[in-house]
Amino acid sequence: MPRSALPHFGILLPTREQAIVGALDARPLIDFAVRAELLGFDSLWAGDSLIARARLDPLVVLSAAAAATHRIGLGTAALTPALRHPLIGANLITSVDHVAAGRLTLGLGSGFPIPETEREFAAVGAAYAGRAGRLDEIVDLWRRAWSSGEPGARTDFVGRHLQAADLDLLLRPARIGGPPLWLAGSDTPAVLRRVARRYDGWLPYLPSVSAYAHAWQQIGKLVREAGRPADAVTPGLYATVNVNRDEAAAEAELEHYAQRYYRRSLAEMARIQAYGWGSAAKCADWLSGYVRAGARHIVIRVGSLEPAGQLEEIAERVLPAIHR
Repeated sequence: MPRSALPHFGILLPTREQAIVGALDARPLIDFAVRAELLGFDSLWAGDSLIARARLDPLVVLSAAAAATHRIGLGTAALTPALRHPLIGANLITSVDHVAAGRLTLGLGSGFPIPETEREFAAVGAAYAGRAGRLDEIVDLWRRAWSSGEPGARTDFVGRHLQAADLDLLLRPARIGGPPLWLAGSDTPAVLRRVARRYDGWLPYLPSVSAYAHAWQQIGKLVREAGRPADAVTPGLYATVNVNRDEAAAEAELEHYAQRYYRRSLAEMARIQAYGWGSAAKCADWLSGYVRAGARHIVIRVGSLEPAGQLEEIAERVLPAIHR
C-alpha cells in the first residue's frame, strides 16, 4: 500500500456486523471482498476481538479474501497482538502474507480503552496495564524474527516483557522485513512519538479534522527528529460513514449501529471516533477535509448492520468526488 499524492481508500469487511446479527457464513465476506476489488477499492480490512466485540478471526478472514482476490491490499484494523502468543502471531502473519503474495499491512492496537477490553485481556491471561509498551515490544520481536535469517542478524530477543530464541527457525514473510506495521491510536503525545519512532503508518479515528491536521504536523516534526525519511509514516484514517440522501435516516441507522456495536450512543462514540453521514456529496466533503489535512489511506467502515448495500454508492459517488 504505497504512499501517493492521491488518497487511497479501503473498506472494512463486516465481520463484527455479521456476528451482531448472528450470521457467521464466510461466503458473504468473500463476495464482499471480490465486489470491493471490482469496484476499485484499494484495500480490504478486518477488525479483531475475542470476546469484547466478538467476530471471526481477521487473519483467517483475510487469508480467505486473499485467495479470492488479485490486486486489492489487505489489512487489519486493528489487530490486537496481545491476544496471541507473539511467536504464534508472527507465524500467522507470515502465513497470511504469503497467501496474499505480499499484499498485507497490519494496523495494530494495544486495546480500545473500555472495560470490555480489560476483561478480554484477562480472559487470555494478558496484562492490561502497560499494554502500549508490550505492543511496542511485540513489534520489535516480530521485526527481529522476520529479519533473523539475514547474514549477521541476531536470532534471539530479550526485552522487558518478552524473551525468545531461535528466531531464525521461523518462516520468513513474503517481503524482507515483513509487512508494514501501522499504529492504530489517537493523538496523544505518547502515541505520536511511538508512531514517529517505530511504525510505518498511523491509523487514528479522530473525530476532528483540525485535530488530525495538528497531530499529523506533529508526527512530521517527530519523524525528522528521529532521523527517519520524511515519507516513513503513511497517514491513515479510520472513518465510519452512512450514505443516505435522507440525512435523518442515515443518522438513525448510525445510532442503531453504535448501540448494537458498542452498547453506547452515537453522540458518545462521535466524541472519540470519526463519524460522517448524509448524502454522498456531504460524506465526500467531510472526508475531503481529512485528505486536505494529510490523510492518504482512509479505511471506511460502513455504519450499518447491512453494509453491502452502500458499497457501490461509496465507490461510484463518494470516492470520485473526493478525488475531484
